[in-house]
Amino acid sequence: MATVIETQSLGFLVIVLALAVSVRGNSEGDALYALRRSLSDPDNVLQSWDPNLVNPCTWFHVTCNGDNHVTRVDLGNSKLSGHLVPELGKLEHLQYLELYKNNIQGTIPKELGNLKSLISLDLYNNNISGTIPPSLGKLKNLVFLRLNDNQLTGPIPRELSSVSSLKVVDVSNNNLCGTIPTSGPFEHIPLNNFEHNPRLEGPELLGLASYDTNCS
Repeated sequence: MATVIETQSLGFLVIVLALAVSVRGNSEGDALYALRRSLSDPDNVLQSWDPNLVNPCTWFHVTCNGDNHVTRVDLGNSKLSGHLVPELGKLEHLQYLELYKNNIQGTIPKELGNLKSLISLDLYNNNISGTIPPSLGKLKNLVFLRLNDNQLTGPIPRELSSVSSLKVVDVSNNNLCGTIPTSGPFEHIPLNNFEHNPRLEGPELLGLASYDTNCS
């Protein structure tokens, strides 16, 4: 009798663990499928993104680690249009979000600041508007932030000055305003990575001028 009970308990545990893996995998798949639903995809590059699969690790343009967590989304230069979705912030193991050279519109969701593992955020050469979310300052592993050639407005968030891992920041060819940060990682970012923002002034003079004068 004890052996039967132990066997039943073990079987139940296996089912619970399997469901836990399925739920986790589906939460990441749901987040990516929300992105798919928000995008127009004339070349069907997202055709393999089937929400009925246990996890999205077999989808094209998605890379997972050994634990079946999504670590990369590579959709650069894919003729996509539409907008980003806040559900992307649920991909807590994501390291690379590559959506450059498309025709994505709308704003950058503040929820991207929840991507604590993110190394590279490449949204350049789109048609993204609105402001750069200050929440990106929470991305303490971020190395590459390329937002150039969009329609972004507002100031460069000072929260980014605390991201010591940042090596590349490019916000050129937007409509940003205020002044260029000079502290933290911005000490080493070349000025041409800020050019062609008609309302963006030169590097801020710390203690002598307010960076957000007439900037909104």
